[in-house]
Amino acid sequence: MNKPLVIIFATICLDAVGIGLIFPILPRLLEDVTHTQNIAPYIGIMIALYAAMQFVFAPVLGALSDSIGRRPMLLISLAGAAINYVVMAFAPQLWMLLLGRAIAGLTSANVSVAMAYITDITTEDKRARRFGLFNAMFGIGFIIGPVLGGLLGDYWLRLPFIVAAVLNACNFLLALLVLPESRTPSRQKIDLASLNPLRPLRWVASMKGLLPIILVFFILSATGEAYGACWALWGGDTFQWNGFWIGLSLGTFGVCQTLVQVFLPGPATRLLGERWAVVVGITCSCIALVCLAFATQAWVVFAVMPLFALGGIGSPAFQALATRQVDPTRQGQFQGVLASTISLASIGAPLAFSTFYFAVQKQWPGAIWLAVVVISALAVPLVFLSTRAQRSARLAGV
Repeated sequence: MNKPLVIIFATICLDAVGIGLIFPILPRLLEDVTHTQNIAPYIGIMIALYAAMQFVFAPVLGALSDSIGRRPMLLISLAGAAINYVVMAFAPQLWMLLLGRAIAGLTSANVSVAMAYITDITTEDKRARRFGLFNAMFGIGFIIGPVLGGLLGDYWLRLPFIVAAVLNACNFLLALLVLPESRTPSRQKIDLASLNPLRPLRWVASMKGLLPIILVFFILSATGEAYGACWALWGGDTFQWNGFWIGLSLGTFGVCQTLVQVFLPGPATRLLGERWAVVVGITCSCIALVCLAFATQAWVVFAVMPLFALGGIGSPAFQALATRQVDPTRQGQFQGVLASTISLASIGAPLAFSTFYFAVQKQWPGAIWLAVVVISALAVPLVFLSTRAQRSARLAGV
């Protein structure tokens, strides 16, 4: 593995640690600043605000990375994340927390630029494997981050945010001092019309065979928001978990996810094919979610974690398939658009899921996971449609 790839993976891992640190204690922080127990809507608002800012600015940052280079945009995003955590560490009021999340969302080019960087330095036949490793590095971060965040948060509520700020500052220095540029910047003048976040989406829609793939990511990203919005609340309401146990459950998932992403994406794609790998992954997730919905004992959550993690086996294959549809000179723009599409799903989904959770919180908190199952099932026919469209485009020479 070459040195730039190691640095990118380390950067993503540290980024995930910083993100994972705050999940176990975010509900308690919001209770502290809002002085109310009904904080599910506030969690949804914070997640949706981040996604809204990312939706507007991710395509712009992706296009800028094509024009002026991946490295500068990655540095900007890491600096923004550090500022966000500093604000959240010392914010006494809700509006300051929202300001910090807005700053983080505005500069959140980490994932899109990092994936464009990997695309720049990786041949097509190795991309699925490296995208799997990319996801695994994120999983490793989630092994460390939530557990550490739960422990630190039980000691002092604000301490995880300070640690997250320090980690992102270290992340920034690592990229600044060691990471080289992955491609020669085009230095082309950026069309001001590209600042419209809906225009890149129209560009994606115009590409034959790509739209169904984007829709699959849209649905799976929307369902993924349920965990960030509701997991900590559900754990506390159902099992009376404190920060440590919330962090431990997320860390356990991180272990299972890392093992799956390191060892299974390549063999699963070869054995099942792209579409069946995704369908099997969705099925595994849905079975695990049904178990969570009806769980009354905490051990059930940990028992289904391996099955839950299998839900990610198809994502690397889909990511690799999507990159083959785009010219190498526009990979940054495409990855920005993909991040924007995912963010579009992430704007409405946290609000919807947190509102639904608030409605069922007292009667049956686990009902939230059945809602996720229903929405996830919508992706299955699109998986078959996307692979059929991709094959038709290939046969037509597109």
